[in-house]
Amino acid sequence: MVKRLVSAWVWISTAVVALLWCPWMGLVYLATARRDPGRYTVGRWFRRAAVTITSLNPFWKFRTTGVLIDDPRRPYVAVANHESMADIFLLSHLPWEMKWMSKDAIFRIPVMGWMMRMAGDVMVSRGDAGSRMRALEQARDRLRKKVSVMIMPEGTRSTGNELLKFHDGAFRLAIETGSPILPIALAGTRQAITKGSWLIGRARAIARVLPPVETTGLTLDDVPVLREKVRAMIGEARTALQRELAAEPATA
Repeated sequence: MVKRLVSAWVWISTAVVALLWCPWMGLVYLATARRDPGRYTVGRWFRRAAVTITSLNPFWKFRTTGVLIDDPRRPYVAVANHESMADIFLLSHLPWEMKWMSKDAIFRIPVMGWMMRMAGDVMVSRGDAGSRMRALEQARDRLRKKVSVMIMPEGTRSTGNELLKFHDGAFRLAIETGSPILPIALAGTRQAITKGSWLIGRARAIARVLPPVETTGLTLDDVPVLREKVRAMIGEARTALQRELAAEPATA
């Protein structure tokens, strides 16, 4: 019963925050659009909505650690493993803006999709090669405007403890634009929102930012090596985070 009550509270408060946030984001967008073509400011406000929603959730304890980047306007291609829809809320705690590459179904959610469009996030349709090409071009546009992009190269949420295969797109994008890769390991979010259920679970989760991987001098022939290097970095860090979380007291 407690879990159902808390879950209802979380989803209701999420809806209320979104309804309050959307008109404010519209005002920020109108005020900053000309001088901020990368939509950095309005995007930061969008991520603050996720942080606010997390703070209203008594079941979640999220934190970030690791190598914080010195210049938030240096564009990175950030890549992270994907365990849950709660990954979005966890990664929004990082203190710089990144444009998300997200599936089209999320963009179709009323209010949420409107805010994602104002923030400059990138829409992609699974199984549509043309959509993937357009999404990568939009990602290049964000990088040119000195805003990082966030791509989850597994493509979907993993259901087991092993990382899924990483797709090439993020790594090709990084090499083609000369942008460094910013690996981020996530652990603990799988229990936060179970796939296929509306119930919110208790979760302690960590996002750990790993050292950037430079792509200067690499060619597209180097994509497989780069991809597997980053996957290994994230996998090793994720395992360490899982051990760290398991060693913490249950009340932490």
